[in-house]
Amino acid sequence: MTPRLSEIWVYLAASPLLGLTATLLAYVLAFRIYERSRFSPLANPVLISVALLVAVLTVTGTPYQTYFDGAQFVHFLLGPATVALAVPLYLQLPKLRAHVFPLLVGLLAGSAVAVVSAVGIAWLLGGSPEVLRSLAPKSVTIPIAMGVAEKIGGLPSLTAVLVMATGIIGAVSTTRLLNLLRVRDYSVRGFATGLAAHGIGTARAFQVSEEAGAFAALGMGLNGVLTAVLVPLVAAWLPR
Repeated sequence: MTPRLSEIWVYLAASPLLGLTATLLAYVLAFRIYERSRFSPLANPVLISVALLVAVLTVTGTPYQTYFDGAQFVHFLLGPATVALAVPLYLQLPKLRAHVFPLLVGLLAGSAVAVVSAVGIAWLLGGSPEVLRSLAPKSVTIPIAMGVAEKIGGLPSLTAVLVMATGIIGAVSTTRLLNLLRVRDYSVRGFATGLAAHGIGTARAFQVSEEAGAFAALGMGLNGVLTAVLVPLVAAWLPR
């Protein structure tokens, strides 16, 4: 940057609103790209906005903590937004009651496979004990995953990155995978997406169908609870 632009950037970086403004602008631009691509899963707006923000922070040399001082306002809204997911789920209550048993079986299978497969593959590839413990809760939302990772001896910061990567990959791949498997029921599609790709997958499910979004929210919430119980049991068998 030129000296003049550098001075302006230093001045702006001192404001906590910089992170908030940068986050909103990045997402607006990413969503425009998403619209232009006719909502292709490969143009996931979360993936694009994260890439844009990383590029800006790298080029400008802005520390992550400086950025997060402003972006934490968006982070705070994750809680209310998650609670608000109960509203569309309540509207699907009749269908939920009719599918309790299949949903429970899918929850147990999906949660167990997510934990065991991630840890098992990393172990076969020679992952360290800290990496194995950080990987175990990667399929649930970030606050739960980081808390679980910390309790079992993992690295919460690494877990947060793994959770984000899991959500983005899930949001990009689930639509095509479920189409390939010829799964047409939106409740099944949504539940599988929320179970595997937590909040980012749930957001993607809502873009497809309100019913899919409601069941994705259910899968995300139940998987968070079950993983918090299951992962410490698995961690007891992991090397230290």
